[in-house]
Amino acid sequence: MKQSGAVGRLATLRLLAQRFAFVSLIVAAVALMIVGKADILLIERTRTLVADGLAPILDVMSRPAASIAEVVENVRELTNLRTENARLKAENLRLQHWQTVARRLDSENGILHEQLNVIPDPDPAFITARVIGDLGSAFGHSMMLNAGARDGVRKGQAVLSGESLIGHIAEVGESSSRLLLLTDINAKIPVMVESSRTRAILTGDNKDRPKLNYVAGGNPVIAPGERVVTSASGAAFPPGIPIGLVAPTTDGIFRVEPFVKRHELEFVAIVDYGLGGILPFEKPPVPERRRRGAAAE
Repeated sequence: MKQSGAVGRLATLRLLAQRFAFVSLIVAAVALMIVGKADILLIERTRTLVADGLAPILDVMSRPAASIAEVVENVRELTNLRTENARLKAENLRLQHWQTVARRLDSENGILHEQLNVIPDPDPAFITARVIGDLGSAFGHSMMLNAGARDGVRKGQAVLSGESLIGHIAEVGESSSRLLLLTDINAKIPVMVESSRTRAILTGDNKDRPKLNYVAGGNPVIAPGERVVTSASGAAFPPGIPIGLVAPTTDGIFRVEPFVKRHELEFVAIVDYGLGGILPFEKPPVPERRRRGAAAE
């Protein structure tokens, strides 16, 4: 009888905990929302500290997950090997043609630069970071990287995958940073259609294809398949960085199919072009070796 009474009390306590757990979570969420409205900097600081703490754990956990994803992808590619091989052969022929065209244009471009005494653009500095967390949801598209302020990362720096722009740095911690993707609802990038030089603002809406808003010209002629690249407007990014292709539209809204898909991201390049139009840059930290050299002098 005593044992039966103890089991009954445990069941009662478990039932009470289950009933009040949901209410407690709601109260905690409301409290966090109130604190976030009252002190945004405190919430951002707290989130950065939590991200710094979770970065090493997520980095370790992402490695076996990446290996499993690679095996699954290899099996999927083997099932379509014959079709893929035919497509690659056709693409190789097209690339050989464009390689010849590119070599001729590069030679002509070099001659014209010498004749016009053109000042070349400086080579941008960059670091390579690993994606250690996907923070995307229905309300935002962002990712956590394993590089932070101690590695020279600053707010507003461009993030590339290969040669394509995928977003910019929105938050920076000591050992981690948050990448805001082009598809995020808060992302707004000045772009232009490469062939017609039509300028617009690429606006994310948490979908796979961001929109082209504020398109210049009363009746712009934009055809599906045209390349979309960055423009120099607002000193956000240098012109000509590829982003994607104009997607077919049925509702009159121009959308862009990015060259790089979100699920394909594993390693990215954080590039410092020396521009600060998208977000105000913070003063870059002085490297430890430079400080020691100045002190010795």
